[in-house]
Amino acid sequence: MKVVALEQERVHDFVAYCKKHRAEVDDSYLYDFELRDFQVSDDAPTYILTNQQGDIVGTVSLVMDEYHKRGKRARFRIFHSEIDDNQCYQQLLQAVLKHTTDLDKVFLFIPVTNRVLIEMIEGLKFSLERYAFLLVSEDLHVPEVKLPEGYELRSFQRGQDEENWSKVRNAAFATLKGSETPITTEGVTKLLDDDDYLEGGMMLLFHQGKPVGVIRGADDEYENAPIMNIGPVAIIPEYQGRGLGRILLRASLQFAKEKGYKRTILSVNGENERAQALYIQEGFKQVEAVVCYQYFL
Repeated sequence: MKVVALEQERVHDFVAYCKKHRAEVDDSYLYDFELRDFQVSDDAPTYILTNQQGDIVGTVSLVMDEYHKRGKRARFRIFHSEIDDNQCYQQLLQAVLKHTTDLDKVFLFIPVTNRVLIEMIEGLKFSLERYAFLLVSEDLHVPEVKLPEGYELRSFQRGQDEENWSKVRNAAFATLKGSETPITTEGVTKLLDDDDYLEGGMMLLFHQGKPVGVIRGADDEYENAPIMNIGPVAIIPEYQGRGLGRILLRASLQFAKEKGYKRTILSVNGENERAQALYIQEGFKQVEAVVCYQYFL
C-alpha cells in the first residue's frame, strides 16, 4: 500500500471512489455537481491510497476554500479507506496535513451509524466537537403566513441585499459552533450562482425597513428523490423569541409547495435546542444524526 498525491489523470478514478462510498460518510461535498467540477488544486489537497495493482482503496481530500480558511480551519471532503486499518488512515492523514500550516484545525462529520469510521477517527486523536441532526418534513400543508404589523417579507434582490443578508446571518450565528466564521457579501453572491439556487427561495424579513431575518430554500436530493433544503434560518439576536423563525419557516414551506416539492429537509446544530424544538413542532422528523470530530493542528 502507498499514499500518493492525486494527479489530474486519476481524478476520474477518485470521483468514482467518492460516489461508491459517499453513503458511508458525510456527503455534503460529494454531490454529483460538486464532483463534476472537481479539480486538483491548492484549495483541494487530495491523496489516494493504492494497492499493488494501483487501484484506489482509500482517499483523503480537504475543502480549503476562502470561507474555511478565514476561520483558520479546513473540512474533509472525504476521509475513507476500504481497509479498516488505523495505519491506512494515519498515512492518509499525515499526507494531507502537510497543506495545513496556516490553519488551527481540520474537522469532519460522520454518520453516527458508521461505528467503524468513528473508531478509526477516535484512534487518530480527533476530539468530539458537536452533533448535528438531519430532519425531514413531508407535510407542506402549513398555516397561512401572517406577518405582525410593521414587518415585511420579500425575496432577495440581487445587487441590493447581499450586505443585508450577510449582516443578519453573521449576527445570528456569531456564537453558534461551526458557523462562527462570518460570511462575506462575495459569499452571498456565490449562493446565487450555485447549481442548487432557486429563484425566490432566498427571503429576507424586515421590521420597519431594518433587516432582521433570512431564510433560504435550495434544490436538493434525498433518497434519490428531489427535495428542498431549508437553511440558513436566521433571526438577529434582539428579535429572537418573537415567533419570527416560525414565520420564516412556514413561508419557506409554502414556497416549496408552490415549486412542486413533496418534502423539505434541513440540518440543525445539536446545541441549538430552540431551533430543534421549533422544527419538530412544525412537523419535521429526525432521519439522520452526524457527529463532528475536530483535530487540532
